[in-house]
Amino acid sequence: MNPIAIYTITSQLHDAEAINAVAKEFLEKLDVDYTFRGDDFSDYGKHVLDLIFVRTGGTEGIFREMLPILLEKSSRPFYLLTSGKSNSLAASMEILSFLQQNLLQGEIIHGSADYVRQRVLALSKTEAVKARLSKSRIGVIGKPSDWLIASGVDYGMVRQKIGVTMVDIPMSELLAVIEHTPLRAKEEETGKPLIDAALPGAHRIYDALKTIVGRYHLDGLTIRCFDLLNTIHNTGCLALAKLNAEGIVAGCEGDIPTTISMMLAMATVGETGFQANPAQIDVETGIVLFAHCTIPFNMVERFEYDTHFESGIGVGIRGMVKEGPVTIIKVSGDGSRHFIAEGTLLQCQSHPDLCRTQLQVRLDDPSAAEYFLTRPIGNHHVILRGHHQTELLRVLSSLSH
Repeated sequence: MNPIAIYTITSQLHDAEAINAVAKEFLEKLDVDYTFRGDDFSDYGKHVLDLIFVRTGGTEGIFREMLPILLEKSSRPFYLLTSGKSNSLAASMEILSFLQQNLLQGEIIHGSADYVRQRVLALSKTEAVKARLSKSRIGVIGKPSDWLIASGVDYGMVRQKIGVTMVDIPMSELLAVIEHTPLRAKEEETGKPLIDAALPGAHRIYDALKTIVGRYHLDGLTIRCFDLLNTIHNTGCLALAKLNAEGIVAGCEGDIPTTISMMLAMATVGETGFQANPAQIDVETGIVLFAHCTIPFNMVERFEYDTHFESGIGVGIRGMVKEGPVTIIKVSGDGSRHFIAEGTLLQCQSHPDLCRTQLQVRLDDPSAAEYFLTRPIGNHHVILRGHHQTELLRVLSSLSH
């Protein structure tokens, strides 16, 4: 099915032949791929983006009569496309005012052919992200780590505001799956006896998590991973690095808001990102050092294994990422707050007293560094390769409607 559909409303007072000619010329200049549905609204709401082409004035009453049926089919904003000919813009303005009086969302898409085309394509991408989020399921294995005192969420609010469904999974279930998952033969050697001994178990955690993903039809998960330290004496760092590289969003420490942020990033830009916490901040230069013991394998140019920093056991990941543009994002659990900043990855570091992967980032706006010290949204944040602020803000703005 074509992701974009165009429907029409037209007043019978206007000359049909002349209106059809104007509409044809307008849509040809639009130059996007769409399905033309005309006045047949039977499948309205079934496409990624549904546009209502207000072709003439005198259509306000027609729209008002149709509105109850349209609301049964879709709860998304109404996008009113207009050429500006035959009083179509005036009618669209009256319709949008009527929608707003009734606490409904909408937008008039009007302007040059290039503007209309770019706006339609942007809306199509945004609605595709929202559709993907609405079908996404995140498993919460265990519960948030005890130190994440500002990272609790209301699952109903997450579903309402962001679209994602949260699924609670007991840690005991994962441990049972791990117990019944066979150990792999040693696949690789690091020359470090402690790590070589831990690698088969780290791979078994990955295999067990894949079982959980399939069992619950998950698109992502977050795990209370520190519980693995005193139960099976290993870490989830390798498993999460592999899952994220495969497109399965995988967060640490049961941090739900950060995992939601990663899911939003995956849906918008196709990459989960590096979950990390700031370790050092220079508010004068806007340079922030982020660190954590796992990073998606598809983000790095190379990596090496080390132990998990805090515990000194298991398998941690020291990833080396190519210098260049990055974006930092964090969304609160209820979607009411967010932080997005663009910057440049200056270098990867290897301090022995920090988590194994360490990225030093200079923010494009140095003053943005004050956020971390004055109004942070928890400790973990997500670092993405490339500059993506515009598209992420567009999606977040749409989700707030």
